[in-house]
Amino acid sequence: MMFRNKLFLFVLFVTCFEDLLLAIDVTQNPGFLSIDCGVEDDYLDHATGIWFKSDKEFTGTGENHEILPEYQSDNDEYEKQFGKRYNTLRSFPEGRKNCYSLQLEGAKNSSFRIRASFSYGNYDRKNQPPKFDLYVGVNYWATVQLNFTGVFYEIIHVFPTDTEYVCLVNTGSGSPFISSLEIRPSNISTYGNDPSLELIFWWIYDVNSGLAQQSSARYKDDIYDRIWYPYRLPNSVPVSTSSDIDPRDGSNLYKVPAEVLRTAVRPSNGSSMTGSLSVASDYEYNVYFHFAELEVFEDKLREISITVNGGITQGPFTLEYLKPLSISFQKLLVVGNFTFTIASTNESGLPPILNALEIYLAKQFEHSATNQSDVDAIVSTKHTYNIDRDDWQGDPCLPKDTTWTGLSCRFDTTPRIISLNLSSSKLTGEISPSLALLQEIESIDLSYNELTGSVPEVLASLPKLKVLNLSGNKLKGPIPQSLQDKSDNGSLLLRLNGSLVEDQNSCQTDHCEGNSKKFIVPLVISIVAAMALVTLLSVLIIFLRKKWRKQTEVVNSTESNKEELLKSKNRPFTYSEIATITANFNTEIGGGGFGKVFLGHLNDGTPVAVKLLSSSSKQGYKEFQAEAQSLMIVHHKNLVSLIGYCKEDDHMALVYEFMANGNLRQHLSETKETVLNWKQRLQIAVDAAQGLDYLHNGCKPPIVHRDLKPSNILLTEQMQAKIADFGLSRFFSTENASHILTSCPADTLGYVDPEFHASCNLNKKIDVYSFGIILFELITGQPVIIRSTECNIHITEWVRPMIEKGDIRMIVDPRLENEFDVNAAWKAVEIAMSCALQASKQRPDMSHVLAELKECLGRNDQRVLTQTNSWEMDPDMLPVAR
Repeated sequence: MMFRNKLFLFVLFVTCFEDLLLAIDVTQNPGFLSIDCGVEDDYLDHATGIWFKSDKEFTGTGENHEILPEYQSDNDEYEKQFGKRYNTLRSFPEGRKNCYSLQLEGAKNSSFRIRASFSYGNYDRKNQPPKFDLYVGVNYWATVQLNFTGVFYEIIHVFPTDTEYVCLVNTGSGSPFISSLEIRPSNISTYGNDPSLELIFWWIYDVNSGLAQQSSARYKDDIYDRIWYPYRLPNSVPVSTSSDIDPRDGSNLYKVPAEVLRTAVRPSNGSSMTGSLSVASDYEYNVYFHFAELEVFEDKLREISITVNGGITQGPFTLEYLKPLSISFQKLLVVGNFTFTIASTNESGLPPILNALEIYLAKQFEHSATNQSDVDAIVSTKHTYNIDRDDWQGDPCLPKDTTWTGLSCRFDTTPRIISLNLSSSKLTGEISPSLALLQEIESIDLSYNELTGSVPEVLASLPKLKVLNLSGNKLKGPIPQSLQDKSDNGSLLLRLNGSLVEDQNSCQTDHCEGNSKKFIVPLVISIVAAMALVTLLSVLIIFLRKKWRKQTEVVNSTESNKEELLKSKNRPFTYSEIATITANFNTEIGGGGFGKVFLGHLNDGTPVAVKLLSSSSKQGYKEFQAEAQSLMIVHHKNLVSLIGYCKEDDHMALVYEFMANGNLRQHLSETKETVLNWKQRLQIAVDAAQGLDYLHNGCKPPIVHRDLKPSNILLTEQMQAKIADFGLSRFFSTENASHILTSCPADTLGYVDPEFHASCNLNKKIDVYSFGIILFELITGQPVIIRSTECNIHITEWVRPMIEKGDIRMIVDPRLENEFDVNAAWKAVEIAMSCALQASKQRPDMSHVLAELKECLGRNDQRVLTQTNSWEMDPDMLPVAR
């Protein structure tokens, strides 16, 4: 018994000591970061000697899973190369974008090899591997496409800061997931001498005949932890040696492992050998050939030259015994397959050899990250208020369709944050001073929170701030004079709504002199109180008189300086200014249930559309002003911008940006000479869906349009679609709004959700129904009500029997002359049908509709990168590299 206990302790000691040695060995590899996604605890991988961390500290969303047992390989070679990290994963069923934050000390401007691995293994028992996009930083990297086995994607990337992000973006084809992330130091100067160049892994080959080595080489043999796949070159025979080759030799710039260099191939006969590899055509590649002479000849030298793609040649090169030599071809444009020929020169007495080969797709990323000062400010704000929003991950602005909710950005060379809306976000504490770092911000909305303290004067230093909404909080103290001055001169729209207690009589010195005397006689107390009250009333009367005079002076100044005021946008307009802008309502350009629309021009020549609202509104001035000011700070690229408003007596008007190409109804009309092509129609649908998704899911509280129709989808000069009249029904009472919807022409009535029409239960799904009808119009070219001599029929009734017949060409607008993608058309029809379902609960959310439409539209130019490289292994073999 004692012997057994001692044996157990000895085994335990050896095991722990081994783990300790391996852990110490890990510290000798600075720059390694290995993340096993989906595990709870960190561990040491005995197969590779690499320490793996749980992903809990790198992402705050998602859920852990294991692949099914039948997909967990028991292959020894598989376990040796990849450990157990392909058995677990983290999936992200919620959110459009989910990111891993990778922070490495001193990583800024250094290059790293990033390897993202995925193994589906039917973990969700759906038997349907998902497809989703992979981003590094703010740029598209690849589209992850899977079967049931493993796959990995790899890139050599320069970190712009000490922190970089790897993000998974849901494209509507299943929940994204990831199995592991591995970050290894690299040397971009060796590989390309261009720190702005991204090298996307294509293949790394250990070239041999397939007899000398069957497994892949990687760390610890390779200090960069590259995975070298065995590759057999046709019509070749193996060459190998057991002699030592020092991978740290000064001539071995690429640090090719000795295990890789010890094997090579030569032609089975003749003086040259040729290879052909499948790559995505019409892209630039960096290719690296690696050599080492493995045979000793007293009177012969091996001299070779390399020719790629039939025309570009380098050489001759003389190989020295056991000394590494690498030859590179930079930014090589490949049309068709990549081909190469290695030949002996006439002076060579030996046939050519090849030991190893690396191929990378060379790409310049097009997007820069959001301005770092803006990022620091918004991240600090997130931490200050402990904001828990699933989509506040990665870069705040990019990718464009995953901008953080509540933010609007200007997408210049370097994106900048121009609007922040944290209304009704349960914020507590004081206003964060980090907001002053947002130097390009135009609008800040912190309304209806639990903010306390005073308004910081530093906000007045923001040079472009036009709107500051602080209403509905618990702020105290006087308004900083610098902010008050901006409000008075019209450059800042400051909203307080009584939430700020202005103590104009509070002490202005560092301390107040208190009355320490105690009055014993109640009469004396009463006299003093009465005197204080009289004094206070006198001061208040004087203050109110001064304030009234100041307001009168401002009004008089406004009337006498109209030309100067017209230069200021995002503000109230007087009715006389509206008349001046529109040249006394000279040019009518449209109209609808809410009133007529006139063309106008601001004083600087900017064209605008002025909508005169119906006088039937029962809203008062304060309510109208509050609603209009709220809409002026709603910014999105697919929403028509509200520039200003007018409410004077019975006159109400809204001033919008002018849309040069009119509305969608005009472009779908049968009388329109030019016909929208298929891609334009899909893009318009995506644009409109993005705008509606922002209203529903990006605004707090959500904005329900209630009157979505083609005439409310306007088009810019570049044919970008924007939604107009959003939130307009809120200017009218419920009674009037219902009247507008039910008494308008039949074409508008055809877009109204029948369930809402019957119950008046207001929710976001009424807009989804309207959007589905518009999508049917884009697909078919038919109006919402199809009129004939016999009867009028709704577009859904018209299209339903054609769908049942299964002939898409009977459905799609014949004016397209069959110039459309059949699969995309069917997909669009399916989306429209799901939106137009009778029961609102069965209709999808606009975020899902948007994802489906984007999948429908596609990005053909980028998809080819991942579709052409499709070498896949059996489940018992190694994971696939793509």
